[in-house]
Amino acid sequence: MIWEAIQRAKSEKINLDVIWLDLANAYGSVSHQMIQLALKMYHVPKDIQVMIDDYFSVFRMRFSTNSYTTDWINMEIEIAMGCTISPILFVMVMEVILKAAKDSAGPANLGGGCYMPPLKAFMDDTTIICSKEDETRRMLERLDVLIAWCRIKFKPKKSRSL
Repeated sequence: MIWEAIQRAKSEKINLDVIWLDLANAYGSVSHQMIQLALKMYHVPKDIQVMIDDYFSVFRMRFSTNSYTTDWINMEIEIAMGCTISPILFVMVMEVILKAAKDSAGPANLGGGCYMPPLKAFMDDTTIICSKEDETRRMLERLDVLIAWCRIKFKPKKSRSL
C-alpha cells in the first residue's frame, strides 16, 4: 500500500509525505491500564478482562546488589514476551492509539489532505502517509501526544521520513 501511494504520487506529480516510526521497547512499554482500556473498547467479555487483569497483577520484580535487595515491586507496564496472548493485546492497544489519531485527523481525500487511511501499522512500526505538509504535521503531533500519554516512546534512530 505504501509503495503504491509513492508510485501514484510520482506518476500524478503530487506531493506526498511518508513517515516511518518505530516504537522503543514496544512490549515493555505497554501499561496494564491501556490493556484494560483496549479490552473494554473492543467489548471483550468482563470475565476475560478480569482474568487478564489477574494474570498481569502477579507480574513483579526486584533488584539485588551484593549488599542490598529491594522489596518486590508490582509491574504496571510490560507485556510478557513469549506469552501467546501478548501479540493480541499489543495489537489491540496499538489499534486504540491509531484509531484515536485517525479520528482526530478529520476527513481526507486523495486530491488533498491525507491519503486514506493516513496511518498504517504492523506491530510496533507505524507509517503516516499524507499529501499536505500541515496534515502530516498535525497527524504526527497527534500521534506523538497519544504515544506520550500512553507512556510509550518512538525510537528516533530507527524512524525515517520521505
